[in-house]
Amino acid sequence: MSCCHTISVETGPLADLEEERLRAASHAPDSDILETEFHVPGMHCMACVRRIERAVATLDHVVDARANLSNRKVRIKWRQRDGQARDLSRAIEREGFEHAVLQIGEVAKDAGAETHRQLLLSLAVAGFAAANVMLLSISVWSGADGSTRQLFHLISGLIAVPAAAYAGQPFFGSAVAVLRQGRLNMDVPISLAVIAALVMSTYEALRNGEHAYFDAAVMLLFFLLIGRVLDHMMRERAREAVKLLSGLSAKGAVEILADGTQRYVPADQVQPGARLMVAAGERVPVDGVIRCGTSELDRSVVTGESASAAVGEGDEVEAGTVNLGQPIEIEATKVAAKSFLGEVVRMMEAAENSKARFVRIADKAARLYAPAVHLLALVAFLAWLWATNGDWQVAAYTAIAVLIITCPCALGLAVPIVHVVAAGRLFERGLLMKDGSALEKLRQIDTIVFDKTGTLTGGRPDVTVTNAPKGARRMAGVLSRHSRHPTAQAVQRLTARDGGVAEIQASRVREVSGSGVEGWIGGRRVRLGRRDWILEIARGHDDVAPQAAQSTAVWFAEEAGEAFFFELRDVLRSDAGEAICALKAAGLDVEIVSGDVLKPVAEAARELGISTFLANRRPFDKIAYLEGLRTRGRNVLMVGDGLNDAPALAAAHVSMAPSSGSDVGRQAADFVFAGESLSVIPFCHRISLVADRLVRQNIGIAVVYNCIAVPLALAGYVTPLVAAIAMSASSVVVVANSMRLKLTDRTVELTQNEPRKRSERGLEPPASAPHVHVTMTGTPSADRR
Repeated sequence: MSCCHTISVETGPLADLEEERLRAASHAPDSDILETEFHVPGMHCMACVRRIERAVATLDHVVDARANLSNRKVRIKWRQRDGQARDLSRAIEREGFEHAVLQIGEVAKDAGAETHRQLLLSLAVAGFAAANVMLLSISVWSGADGSTRQLFHLISGLIAVPAAAYAGQPFFGSAVAVLRQGRLNMDVPISLAVIAALVMSTYEALRNGEHAYFDAAVMLLFFLLIGRVLDHMMRERAREAVKLLSGLSAKGAVEILADGTQRYVPADQVQPGARLMVAAGERVPVDGVIRCGTSELDRSVVTGESASAAVGEGDEVEAGTVNLGQPIEIEATKVAAKSFLGEVVRMMEAAENSKARFVRIADKAARLYAPAVHLLALVAFLAWLWATNGDWQVAAYTAIAVLIITCPCALGLAVPIVHVVAAGRLFERGLLMKDGSALEKLRQIDTIVFDKTGTLTGGRPDVTVTNAPKGARRMAGVLSRHSRHPTAQAVQRLTARDGGVAEIQASRVREVSGSGVEGWIGGRRVRLGRRDWILEIARGHDDVAPQAAQSTAVWFAEEAGEAFFFELRDVLRSDAGEAICALKAAGLDVEIVSGDVLKPVAEAARELGISTFLANRRPFDKIAYLEGLRTRGRNVLMVGDGLNDAPALAAAHVSMAPSSGSDVGRQAADFVFAGESLSVIPFCHRISLVADRLVRQNIGIAVVYNCIAVPLALAGYVTPLVAAIAMSASSVVVVANSMRLKLTDRTVELTQNEPRKRSERGLEPPASAPHVHVTMTGTPSADRR
């Protein structure tokens, strides 16, 4: 699938066509906002990032613009009613950058391969020229003089100048582009240094001077290109998780038409409602629901677990999973760009685009780079010109070294590359990070608040007892089909065993956060959800089945009719106790705040060893509780799954939700984890601690490098050749240090990862502080909705 279009600015009908293409490639996070992604291969440094972001942000209809140096992408959110997509393209073009529009989440594999190939060719030319020029230089150093020395210098020039013109394209092209815009970036001083060395050498060769620097110029390019190739390779390796994901997407699908015939269509052309045939061994092209057939799926891309999963009619399937058994027929529910794989890639790349505190610091430091480095080079030239009584060659040589050795790349990569590696490590464990700043916030937490149903429990409760007759069960089943809440799905499974609800139709169905599902069947209003909410429309009594009110149950009633209950039973996730122990070992306070009734919440808390828990809490109660923790100085991680948890997830310092939860809950959370295991939560916390340490180390490396290298260059102790090696090495060291995050779970034990003692935070409650047990008041709530 190729969705990349080169951008050109046109007017009239062509402009309208281009606008349509840009909008078609965009993602719509909500009804008013579009998100458009551009690939900008010429973006090489933090100065480029800042220029592009600033140029796009000046447009009135732009909400947010994030340029990503590690993958050369720019992601822009904009109000589609207030402006045009081509204005975004023009803003980038005015800054002198070639660019292309991508489908959201698409990896520009071809562009990356072309960049790598060009860098390798340039490196090969520079290496060949450097070797030959060095041989000629050895002859000069050995004593050749007069016309022989001049001949060798001229031959060296004939090799070095065209070789440098070709090998220096990655630097020269970028420098020319920004200079045309009246701006500077890191490639300007590098280009200036190489050109200055070649000009000086040519001058010396033509006047039969004793010294020429052709060998230094090409060797300088050679080592700079080595650094850039290594940097490119290590960045690609750091992003291997995203590239792997993109490779898992199906290229096309077999669509079943209305007349029963089949045709092959590209995956990006599949629309919701299309019926698709997925043969054995094929990947599911888009998210959908099985309409015919049973099989087994390899869902390791979703859960991180190798065991296959049995699926049948009515089960949901995700894009990228592999059909291991019989052919199945599915109904597409999402387009490819918004399916599971597209969402995962988008979240992982969003993590690289974050503007965390350290990123903002690095941005500000890099902003000073261009003017500072040219000023330092000018100071070095003038100072050495004065110190050597007018020896402009020595002064220029020193200034060239200063131009090269001062580099902000290490500082600019210090944070983003850690977030890239962290996103890959978390994905390996089935956890997706939406924003790199969430990783920084996770490091700061001291309290974790869990929801119960679907979070601490498996999220698949079953109906154990019901007093509802078959007709009420079937109507409840109709409503349950309009919710992904675990309790609604339990009712749906019960009614499926009863024989289905195909002949019953519901209208005006809506899901009410924290309450349940409401609709109209046969001209009468019906509700499925919390007991107190149901009794608002049932016959005017509140003493219905009091024994069921003490347990987890979901209720159903017709308006002015009798209320019925479906008592539910759910079990804790298998490793919930182990995960809670690990979090406590890390010095974190663990609490439960649930919408469920007291009895099951208390049982879960007792089994997990959690002393602080609250039951019967609705969405606004959870928000109020989190706000109370915040005012007491606590930084809270909220872990929840349901529609009713979404407000609390958004209100918490940082939040996490399982992929099995509601769409709204997943959108509100900062992290989304797949699979049944809760061990990813302490693992994610551990990663955040190690990532923070690596970020600080990277910034320290960048600062120490510049503090040592720049004074040495100014003092004349560094040649341009050594400066090139040092500058490239600084970036490579930062990337290599960040890659250590890949070894975290093998080399660092949880108890060694800077456990945060409550007493150190000054948050240790007094010994006499009572445990919080919330008793039910008024009408007991039923379901955790």
